[in-house]
Amino acid sequence: MALDALTPLAEERVDHRFKGLPPDAEGLTVGELAAQRRNLFTDGFTTPVLALSAERLEHNLRLMETYAARHGLAFAPHGKTSMAPQLFLRQIEHGAWGITLAVPHQVRVARAYGIQRVFLANELVDTAALKWVAGQLDADPGFRFLCYVDSVRGVELMDEALSGASRPVDVVVELAAGEGARTGVRTEAECAAVADAVAGARTLRLAGVAGYEGEVPRADPERVRSWLRRLVALAVDFDRAGRFAGLDEIVVSAGGSAWFDAVADVFAGIPELSSPVLKLLRSGAYVSHDDGHYRELTPFNRVPEEGALEPAFRLWTQVVSRPSPEQAFTNAGKRDAAYDLDLPVAQVVRRDGGERPADGISVTGLSDQHAWLRTDAEADLEVGDWVGLGLSHPCTSFDKWVLIPVAEADGTVVDYIRTFF
Repeated sequence: MALDALTPLAEERVDHRFKGLPPDAEGLTVGELAAQRRNLFTDGFTTPVLALSAERLEHNLRLMETYAARHGLAFAPHGKTSMAPQLFLRQIEHGAWGITLAVPHQVRVARAYGIQRVFLANELVDTAALKWVAGQLDADPGFRFLCYVDSVRGVELMDEALSGASRPVDVVVELAAGEGARTGVRTEAECAAVADAVAGARTLRLAGVAGYEGEVPRADPERVRSWLRRLVALAVDFDRAGRFAGLDEIVVSAGGSAWFDAVADVFAGIPELSSPVLKLLRSGAYVSHDDGHYRELTPFNRVPEEGALEPAFRLWTQVVSRPSPEQAFTNAGKRDAAYDLDLPVAQVVRRDGGERPADGISVTGLSDQHAWLRTDAEADLEVGDWVGLGLSHPCTSFDKWVLIPVAEADGTVVDYIRTFF
C-alpha cells in the first residue's frame, strides 16, 4: 500500500458531513486543515468531538508489532474495528502481513486504498462479490485473498459463482469454537467433508485452517487453549492426509483481542508440516484499545511483562444543563458514543484552559444526543465545562465518526482519520 493511495483523503473538502470540526474550516481540504495544526480546545472545534491520542495510537501500534514478532506470529489485524485506510497503512508499516475484514464492502474499501493481502473472516457466498474478487485476482497478480469455508453448500455456491476465474480463491476451513458458538464447522469429520468439497472444486484451493477462539463457550484459559489445540491438530491431520500438497505455506489462523496470549502459546507448539506455517493472528481492537471492555479483557493483564496497551479515544462533550446539584447533562449521546458493551466513563473536566479529574461525576445513561451525569457533592461542574469521556468497545466508536482528529497531548491536531462504514 503506497502513501499516494491516501492522497484523495487529504484532498477531500471539509464541510457539514464531518461533525465536530471548526465551522470556519469549511472549504479547506483535510490536508490544509491538518497543516494548520489547530488546537482541539482553543481553535474552533465544536462539541461533541471524538479525538484519538497521537502518542497512544503510536504506542499501541508499536507494542503489537513487537509482540507479534517476539512470538513468531504474522499479523493481519481486523480492519472492521476502524475501517480507516490510514490506520491500515500504519498497521502494515508496523509489520502487519495484511488486513482481516468481515464483509465484501470492507474488502472493496481496502482494495480502493491498495491493500494487497486480505483475510476475509467469513464464508463468502454472494455471487456478485465473488465475481468482483475474481476480477481483482485476475487483474492484480500481487493480490492475496483468503476466506473461510464452513459448509459443503458454501463450497458449491462459491465454485459456481467463480466459474471461469483464472486464479483459484484460497480458502481455509473454519473450525467452530464449540457447540452453540457462532459460525464454523462443528466436528472434525465435517471439516474433512468440507475439505473434500474444496478439493473437488475447480475454482478453490485449500490453504489452511482457521477459527475464532473468542466464541468458545464459557471461555477461560484452559477451554480456549483446548480449542486452539484442536485447531492445530486439524491442520496436522489435513497435512498428513496430503490436503496441502503443493502449497508454499500453510495458514493456521486465530486470535481476537481477548486471547491472543493463548494463541501465541499454542501456535508456538505447531509441529513442522510439509510447508512452512503462516501463524496468522487477527486481533483488531488494540489499535485504539478502550477504557472499558478491552481494558478488562486484554491479555496484557495476564502477561504484564509484555507491556500494556493504552486507551487512545476520548470523546469531548460539553455540559449544557445543570438542573440540580445531583444531575447534569452533556451534549453527546448514542449518536456519538459507543454504548453496546459499557457506558462511557467521565474522566476529566476542562474549564478556562485547565484540566482536572472528573471526581464525583459518573455517566448513568445516554439519550440520542445527551449523556446523563450523576454528580456527587465533590463534583465541581458548571454549564459550559468540557467533559472528556472514556469509551468502551472501539468497533462501535469508530463507526459513529466519519473524520476523527488525531491530537497530541497538548491538544494540537496533527491528522484526521477518515472511516468508511
